[in-house]
Amino acid sequence: MTELDFPLEGSTLIVGPSQAGKTQLTARAMEAWIEREGQRDVVLLEFGPEYDRDGTILGRWLERYTDIPTDVWIGRVDAHAPRAESESQAEMRELARENAMAAADRLADAPAAPAAVFVNDVTIGYQHAPESVEQLLDYCDTAETAVLNAFESDELGTDNPVSVRERDVVQGLRAWADRTIPLGD
Repeated sequence: MTELDFPLEGSTLIVGPSQAGKTQLTARAMEAWIEREGQRDVVLLEFGPEYDRDGTILGRWLERYTDIPTDVWIGRVDAHAPRAESESQAEMRELARENAMAAADRLADAPAAPAAVFVNDVTIGYQHAPESVEQLLDYCDTAETAVLNAFESDELGTDNPVSVRERDVVQGLRAWADRTIPLGD
C-alpha cells in the first residue's frame, strides 16, 4: 500500500522549487488513490513541460514516476517552459498564452464527473494574465479528492510577467486548498 503523509480527501496543493519532488509525490498520491478506490473516474491533467535547461530537466510528467492505468483519463498539454524557452518578454507572454489556451482545451475535454483529479504543474496553464484558474478549481471541487502541484520559487525570476502572474495563481491555490504541502527550501 502506498503511504502518504496527507489524506486523500478534499484538496491538496504541493508546492516547491524545481527538482523538489512535487511530481513524484503527486504520482504517489495517484497510486494510493487507485490502490484504494480503483482507476474509475480518475482524471490526470498533465500541464507540465519537460524542458532541458543547460542539462537540468525542468518539469517531469507523472508517467516518469508511475505507470498510469489505461482507464485514467489524461489531458496532456504539449507545454512550453515560457521563462526558459523565450528570449524576450513578448515571446514569454506568447508561450504562456499558448499554454493557457491548451490547458483550457484539455479542461473542456475532461470527463464531467471525476472521482479524483490530479494536476501536474498547475500554474503552467495559468501564467497568462487573462486566464482564470477558477474554472479548474470549480472542476476539482466536483471530485472527492484533488491533488495539484505547483512551482513556487524565485529561481526562474521574480519580476517578469509570467513569474508575477504565477505567484498570484499560487497564492489563490493556497487559499483554495484544504492543505498545502511545501517541499524543498
